Amino acid sequence: MTRKLKTYQTSIGFFDLAVAAPSMKAALDIWGADSNLFHQGFAKETDDPAIVSATIAHPGTVLRRAVGTNGAFEETSELPKDLAAPKKVSALRKRAAPRVKAAKVDNVQARRAAAAFDKQRRKREADQRKEERARTKERERKAAQVANAQGAFDAAEQEHDAREAAIQGERDEIDKRAEAERRRWEQQREKLAASLHRVKKGGD
Repeated sequence: MTRKLKTYQTSIGFFDLAVAAPSMKAALDIWGADSNLFHQGFAKETDDPAIVSATIAHPGTVLRRAVGTNGAFEETSELPKDLAAPKKVSALRKRAAPRVKAAKVDNVQARRAAAAFDKQRRKREADQRKEERARTKERERKAAQVANAQGAFDAAEQEHDAREAAIQGERDEIDKRAEAERRRWEQQREKLAASLHRVKKGGD
């Protein structure tokens, strides 16, 4: 069921903002507020006919006007030109602001605005789901790349460890053979040395 839209107003920076939304939460989401401006007293629901008429004509769209003025809310608004002007000048400008003739918002307009808001909301949600799927796909792609790279690294490391173990085994075998050869030569050298000594002694 389409919810009736209400008009909410706040001030952020140099602008007054207004939006037609089905709830305060929806308005905060559209404004991009990171805290509850309504509970803090910085936002309110308004029934000003001019503001309601403008927002209902653009449901779900943030309308703005220069802060401190009584001009019409529009999709784009220039910064106030008298930010540093004396209060008297600002007051004169405020009194001289043009009066906006408010169009009466009937039930048909309200229903159309609410339907348009729901359509925009569904589109935003669909876009968000699409972006989330794209982000998920990108995360999965990166995870697959990391897994492949990690697998290649682990396989290369295992191969290196196996080759190093084989080389170490060969080195141990060579060391054993070298030690056996050393003992064999020691024994043979002792025997030959003794034989040589006997021969020399007999010759004397």
